[in-house]
Amino acid sequence: MAITHLSPARPRPGQLAPSQPYAYRCTGEIVEPDWRRLPGYRDVSAREWSSAKWQRLHTVKNLSDLRRVFGDLLPPDLAASVERDQAERATMSMLIPPQMLNTMNEHDLWGDPIRHYMIPAFADRATEWASHPLAQRDSLHEADMWAVEGLTHRYPTKVLAELLATCPQYCGHCTRMDLVGNDVPQFVKHRFELKQTERYQAILGYLRATPSVRDVVVSGGDVANLPIAHLERFVGALIEIPNIRDIRLATKGLMGLPQHFLQLEVLAGLERLATKAIEYEVDLAVHTHVNHTNSITPLFARAVKNLHEMGFRDVRNQGVLMRGVNDSQEALLDLSFALLDDAKVMPYYFYMCDMIPNAEHWRLSLHEAQALQHSMMGYLPGFATPRIVCDVPFVGKRWVHQVESYDRLTGISRWTKNYRTGIEYEDVDALQRTYEYYDPIYTLPLEGQERWQRRAASSAAGG
Repeated sequence: MAITHLSPARPRPGQLAPSQPYAYRCTGEIVEPDWRRLPGYRDVSAREWSSAKWQRLHTVKNLSDLRRVFGDLLPPDLAASVERDQAERATMSMLIPPQMLNTMNEHDLWGDPIRHYMIPAFADRATEWASHPLAQRDSLHEADMWAVEGLTHRYPTKVLAELLATCPQYCGHCTRMDLVGNDVPQFVKHRFELKQTERYQAILGYLRATPSVRDVVVSGGDVANLPIAHLERFVGALIEIPNIRDIRLATKGLMGLPQHFLQLEVLAGLERLATKAIEYEVDLAVHTHVNHTNSITPLFARAVKNLHEMGFRDVRNQGVLMRGVNDSQEALLDLSFALLDDAKVMPYYFYMCDMIPNAEHWRLSLHEAQALQHSMMGYLPGFATPRIVCDVPFVGKRWVHQVESYDRLTGISRWTKNYRTGIEYEDVDALQRTYEYYDPIYTLPLEGQERWQRRAASSAAGG
């Protein structure tokens, strides 16, 4: 008996396509939130708001500043919880430009995703396991891999140049909390020892003498805090090194303080760099850090458009995957489409939140990250589908499905690598061993949590 293959029903023109787990919504024109709705900005003019100097002068640095912005809209219990967090848990001091505060929902500050990671509250943190027992201040061992002070040589052909230790805004989950920002009650930050000009010359000297390096990430801190003349001088020298073919400028300030990138002197300096990069056939790009679609505003989009028009190779986004911020299919796809459609920014990476102290409430387990990666596939263009990566200590970035083995009971995943870092050139076993990463303990089955409790008790007892 012949089997008849029936073609699936297809929608006729004008019909709706089948329902999907995620529905794409063309957002239309984005609008800058009206800052005058906030009590502290009621009398701020458009000219003041568009001024980078005004934004920096009015950046919120403490709870008193925050109260002046939100007034009675700041719940007293949230204020008290933020105050306690600053005293007992915070790894970064408070620093939020008005631009970022203006993208928060003033009527639900407890639930707002941007508040959640920019202004941590004590009540947000995990109770029993605020920190993973194996969390570290420099969780990726970047300073251990400095070839010269401030230059991390972790990958065979790529380096990270940390030019400064400040930003226009301080994120609660900052992976460089060991070096970046002000001291906080719980942590005294490390400091660069060399003078800035000496460090820069040492970095450039190493790169000139190391032809295997072709790719430099210029970061910090945040290059938005570096005077444009200093940035232009350093990056201009990088462009002239024959082996350097890719340069990426890392700045969350492109989103958090787009006014900086709209200043005439900054635009002129960046345009000169773009022109020089084209002349030397070097790809110059900007990498920014947006974690939620609410952060995408017309000012941000305008700053990005200028970079494209100057001749920058690309503007890409490297977000961080965080519980309570972007830990759903809808949140990640909404953000990715908004980056593409509204700001012309390429979704690139979502990092699993690193194992720094007091970050457990943000971190997701590996299997949750894998499920989120799966949930994004097929909706975005392939070239614009962001990869969720785990930055494994002593290994580097790995797609979350590249794990070698994974014990869901203990939350221990094991990873391999195919290159030596800058501290392993003489380690003959570096490419044969496996390297461990750890799920947040509160995400484990009860038996797994009990194992970690026993392990912690044994360590405390010196066992």
